Amino acid sequence: MSDQQRFDTLACYGNDWINTPRLNELSEDSFVFENAYVTQPVCAPARSSIMTGLYPHTAGPTVNKIPLKKDAKTIAEYVDDNYTKGYLGKWHLGDDTIKQRGFDEWISVEDHYQSSYFTDLPNNDLPYSDLHKWLIDKGFSPTSEGPTGKKIFNDEDRSMLPEDSQMAAFLSEKSEDFIERNKDNSFVLYVSTFEPHSPYAGPLDGMYDPDMIPTGPTFLKEPNDVSNINKARSTYHSSFLKGADQRSDDYMNNYLAARGEDFSTKEGWLKARADYFANITLVDRMVGRIIDSLKKNNLYENTILVFTSEHGEMMGDHGMLEKRTLYEESAKVPLLMKLPGLESSQKKIKGSFSHIDLVPTLLSLMNQKKSNNLQGEDKSDCFKTLNLDENVVVVEWNGTGEIDDRNLGTDEINKFNKNPRRSIIIDRMKLNLTLDDDGELFDLNSDPFEEKNLFHDEKYTEVIESMKNSLIKWQEINEDTFIFK
Repeated sequence: MSDQQRFDTLACYGNDWINTPRLNELSEDSFVFENAYVTQPVCAPARSSIMTGLYPHTAGPTVNKIPLKKDAKTIAEYVDDNYTKGYLGKWHLGDDTIKQRGFDEWISVEDHYQSSYFTDLPNNDLPYSDLHKWLIDKGFSPTSEGPTGKKIFNDEDRSMLPEDSQMAAFLSEKSEDFIERNKDNSFVLYVSTFEPHSPYAGPLDGMYDPDMIPTGPTFLKEPNDVSNINKARSTYHSSFLKGADQRSDDYMNNYLAARGEDFSTKEGWLKARADYFANITLVDRMVGRIIDSLKKNNLYENTILVFTSEHGEMMGDHGMLEKRTLYEESAKVPLLMKLPGLESSQKKIKGSFSHIDLVPTLLSLMNQKKSNNLQGEDKSDCFKTLNLDENVVVVEWNGTGEIDDRNLGTDEINKFNKNPRRSIIIDRMKLNLTLDDDGELFDLNSDPFEEKNLFHDEKYTEVIESMKNSLIKWQEINEDTFIFK
């Protein structure tokens, strides 16, 4: 699993120029889901569904920094004990450096959330991440003061390290070790790296000429006639092209542009975009090392392999950066699944799939007991039909909760961001509804870049009403926190 990798970053999704040979190789042996969606386009909520088969409003993390509820079981707690269960990498669901939730082995990578841990251990006794220790052993020194006063490696420092000291390289090494030690056992292994999440710069900067990489029709184009939250975010992110002072803006300069990226010119946006795509090659090389380890240990043919990402990245499309929006670039991700015993050639699965269904589908493929508590469904029939056209997908945004989301740049954005949103996708029509905001309807069949909002077109009144009723029914079944009227 990568972090913040948009769907159009592999050859099987139409990208004919990106440097991802190992992921492309895996895709040739895999089922490729043409339209795979996260349950909420931001880190912790999305991860909660990937791990539990529950929607974020049920699992607990409605925004970042909220842990999984104690009674929300992960897939590791459903799988038989004859499996060795390992979790390697970014967790983001509470108490990151402490083994938990049914996993037998635990390799951690993040230290900067220790002030929000829920363990009874005092701050001084909280363990450093395994990545921290690995970097110390390699001779690097942390420069940032963490939330508990201990020196840690922050994301900006880490992104400036050479390739062999990046998180993807660390997790490659730990994955190889896990596979070698467990080659004679059944195992479940999650490997979750941070790349290509911002900071956008990294050790492979310069891999692409910024002026040569393709951009779509909405690149740096502010949308009209859409929801207020989308207009406000696009206006803010694009304001630096119009003269706003990026260096005096705390959110932009210290978070989105943490490596000195220049978002005041088109050339600066293109360079950040090029560097972002280059970081995906770090992910590709990690995947390659895992595949090679499985092959070396004669496990590749009888192992289920899944590759996906926790959410996407706007990277200039619709004039926006990062995620937190229901646009395709943010909510849609790559999803490859290689299954044992099936013909080793790429098969594309049409229609829409949701991460909510990953846990029940994997449990079915592993012949494990299914739980009645899951909100996701077993979709393993799609490997026979190659069709999910009738599948209904819901993406949520929980703007209200125990804690607020981070400051997103302006008071206007922060106000709109508190309004819960829901997106329902039926027959490749996408309806976005938000409390106290304008609605959106996009026909993804004819308008894949979401350029034309049909919500106020009278021809679609009945379509909108039907889709809204389907969404309300979904809310009632899944005990959503509010109901659209």
